Parts: sequence; structure tokens; C-alpha cells
Amino acid sequence: MRTDRHLLTAMHLTQLSSYFIGFGGLIIPLIIWLSTKNTVRDMDEHGRNAVNLQLSLILYIILSIPAILLLGLGILTLIGAAILGFVLPIVNAVRASNGESPSYFLTIPFI
Repeated sequence: MRTDRHLLTAMHLTQLSSYFIGFGGLIIPLIIWLSTKNTVRDMDEHGRNAVNLQLSLILYIILSIPAILLLGLGILTLIGAAILGFVLPIVNAVRASNGESPSYFLTIPFI
């Protein structure tokens, strides 16, 4: 296995593509993770956490839409999901470039 911190960092930053092309924030890290998880050290851990974050964000957004109509609090959930979806990939890209483990809080471990 090879160590490639640049690829780990890029994988985290590709999650930000969801702000430009929609579901790219899930698809691109998923492709990178599945294609390199056996060849790059720590890619399995980082990729698994990145995909779990994107799946959690999608779930939070889907659940917040009816909450807007029912309680009005869904707007806060949408804003929180947008902030988490922007800040956490950047923080974990820095962590990956320093050789640290990812830290995605408020994520549901789907995988």
C-alpha cells in the first residue's frame, strides 16, 4: 500500500462539488474511495467517513423539507446541513494532509 496524502485531501475536497453540480459531492468521493481503497493507506477510513457524511446530509435535507411545512424549524436544519457540508470537508482535508484521522461529527454510520 502506498501513502498518498494528496489524494486523501482531494477526495475530501471533492465533496464541495455538490455546491456546483448537485450530487457530485457523493458520486466523486464514492468513485475515488471504491477505486483506491485497497491501494492507498487510510483511504478506506477517509472514504467511508466522507460517503457517510454525504448520505447523512442527504437524509437531513430530505427530512427538513417536511419540517419546514410542519414546524418551520426545517429551515434551521437546512442551514445547518449547508454549513456542515461546507466546513467539515475542508477541516478533514486539512486533517488528511497532516496525516490525521477524519472527524465527521453528526454523521450516521451507514457504511
